[in-house]
Amino acid sequence: MGSSLVQSVDWLAIAPPTITAVVALGILVADLFLPEGRKPLLGWIAVTGLVLAGLSLLPLLDGDRSTFCLTGTTGGGACSYTADHFTLAIQLLVLGGALLTALLSFSDIADSKLPAGEFWFLLLSSAAGAALLPASRDLATLVVALEVASLPAFALVGLRRGDSRSSEAALKFFLSSVTATAVTLLGASFVYAATGTLHLTRIAEGLTHVDPRLAVLAQAGVALTLVGFAFKTAAVPFHFWVPDTYAGAPLPVAAYLSVIGKAVGFTGLILVTVVAFPSYADVWAPALAVLAALTMTAGNVAALRQRSDRERSAVRLLAWSSVGQAGYLLVPIAAAGYADDASRAIGSTVAYALMYAAVNLGAFAVAALVARTSPANRIDDYRGLYARRPLAALAMGFFLLCLAGLPPGVIGLFAKVTVFSAAVDAGLGWLAVVMAVNVVIALYYYLRWTAVLFRGAGTEAERLPLRTSRSLTAAIALAAVTGVVLSGAPQLVLRFASQALL
Repeated sequence: MGSSLVQSVDWLAIAPPTITAVVALGILVADLFLPEGRKPLLGWIAVTGLVLAGLSLLPLLDGDRSTFCLTGTTGGGACSYTADHFTLAIQLLVLGGALLTALLSFSDIADSKLPAGEFWFLLLSSAAGAALLPASRDLATLVVALEVASLPAFALVGLRRGDSRSSEAALKFFLSSVTATAVTLLGASFVYAATGTLHLTRIAEGLTHVDPRLAVLAQAGVALTLVGFAFKTAAVPFHFWVPDTYAGAPLPVAAYLSVIGKAVGFTGLILVTVVAFPSYADVWAPALAVLAALTMTAGNVAALRQRSDRERSAVRLLAWSSVGQAGYLLVPIAAAGYADDASRAIGSTVAYALMYAAVNLGAFAVAALVARTSPANRIDDYRGLYARRPLAALAMGFFLLCLAGLPPGVIGLFAKVTVFSAAVDAGLGWLAVVMAVNVVIALYYYLRWTAVLFRGAGTEAERLPLRTSRSLTAAIALAAVTGVVLSGAPQLVLRFASQALL
């Protein structure tokens, strides 16, 4: 019995997801009692909760803290929750991304008449699950965190009642995600049957000497678990839900999914590959390398084919662009299977994800600003933006150049070079070549959109002044300042990410 005893809870270690979840529940209760005119107060409670959760990361910077650990002679110190540098880096990304999403959402809730109480509760619930996931060190906690992050997101996508496009997007997202969860759970159960444990570090030990009669079961479990997470990361061929879901969802929700949804999938993928399945690196590393090449190529080619006069073409281009970016994020994870020092390769993914989060949320913030005047949100609607809102146009140009990896978006260039070097160091020269070709393809559609911002407005509608709001302006400014600071000192990101050791 001694080995099953659990030590006392380290409340400081679990503070970030706990604070987020408690504030979410507080909003749900407060929504019952607040009159309709006071509902905007819920948004500020949500923002305050996310700021407090972010501040709770500061005391954890000193070192690794673990809790919910097995004790006793056979416990072996296996823990279910670990707050190491990797955890903190992803939690910073999740909470920062959720905060920017919250700032984006104020005007959308007012304009689209979204139910404020439900929106803020669902957003913070999803963020709590996403913040729990990087700290999860056993398969049960990992799957629960994954679902806590995903389930509220379905409802957020379909929150515009009476909008058929929103309902269709939610249904597609729900069906694909439920399939992914089912496959992940089946894989996890096979791995548990073969190894007799759920803790990731013990699974890694168990897979090195599996009973020969259970070898096929273990291999099937590893394969199914990886397929499940590939769905969550929107890797090709499991990406089909992305464009329709992003186009049908409210814009802040699409922004949230493009960053936090991706972070959740990639974090889970990193934990199961590098921590739980290192002995199967010869299987998952080549598979992920091929997935990376397919994903970046399919995403960029589809983005290239978007017509600028098509309704919601701006959001669709950002959606396909995010599929292409997912391919770049997969490269260092694949490289970790070949490299002697897997943590350095994983640091490249974390660095890229932090850069991508800031600039992609910034691009969605400008898209939300334009959508207030032009609900169709075509790329053509951005024509002459510089004449109407020069600062918004300059910010959008900066975000697009960061995503393309061109100066002055130094942080984008730096992140791509980091990922590129991870592939070369691991001996994946062919993947580095595929990535270089894709970067050139992406340059075309990012620069084409950037050029539209500075062209003269043709129609009367393109000359209309944009309706803005303080929260949207704050979101754009915050994302732009983050991008500029990181472009001025890109080594900050690498230093932070290189400490994100598993």
